[in-house]
Amino acid sequence: MKRLALALLAPLLVASANPATVTEYEVGEGETLGGIANRTGVPAAVIAAANGLAEPHTVQKGQKLVIPRQRSHTVKPGETGFSIGMQYGVAFEQIAIANGLAPPYTVKVGQTLIIPAVLKTPPPPVKQRSEPYFRWPHDGKVLARFTGLNDQGGHDGIDIAAKPGDMIRAAASGTVVRVAEGHQRFGRMVVIDHGGGWLTAYGPLARATVRRGEFVKTGERIGIAGAAGPVKKPDLHFRILKDDKEVDPAPRLPERKGS
Repeated sequence: MKRLALALLAPLLVASANPATVTEYEVGEGETLGGIANRTGVPAAVIAAANGLAEPHTVQKGQKLVIPRQRSHTVKPGETGFSIGMQYGVAFEQIAIANGLAPPYTVKVGQTLIIPAVLKTPPPPVKQRSEPYFRWPHDGKVLARFTGLNDQGGHDGIDIAAKPGDMIRAAASGTVVRVAEGHQRFGRMVVIDHGGGWLTAYGPLARATVRRGEFVKTGERIGIAGAAGPVKKPDLHFRILKDDKEVDPAPRLPERKGS
């Protein structure tokens, strides 16, 4: 019986969520504003303006968007501008403006009026994060911390204990921009560009498992730990750079025990 009831209700459920008629739309996995505009039949620029979306008009899964729709009404005998406004929940002043009516805003039987959409107060634009969400490239113990470089030397990243054969992971999603085989300090290393001037570097590696130009996701394997070149230990030297300047990775990585 339950299956039969669901089968009978299915067409109603689908109809109630018809993108061509909805006035509120919940963003699904992988959807873009352009795709939502095509499904709802409302221009992307109109949806963006109604929801306070700033360029590049990025939307996120689960986000609810107001879909402003334009309706029309044919004036019937006995109707007034006030009664029409009450019927649609729109102040008649707004209807008058949308239709270019001049005072005293008289309407005539048979006249077709545009009923403007009533928009909710758009939410404030979502503030875009200025840096990636970094994750640890390896679970080993931190052996040496960042101190910065100066004339007396210093340390431009953090060293993490690793054993030969351990997996080294991407600290954030991005594009591999360098796979060095003969680096003077680390022998073999990988550099990933995360956009916005952010880079991460990993070395030494016994083997790189990615190629230049390849896009990798956070946590994806990029190499295998191991001694290479002048480095005789397999421990990982991990660096984060912003606009080609090394920055301390510690405050940008999640806290963990033993770190």
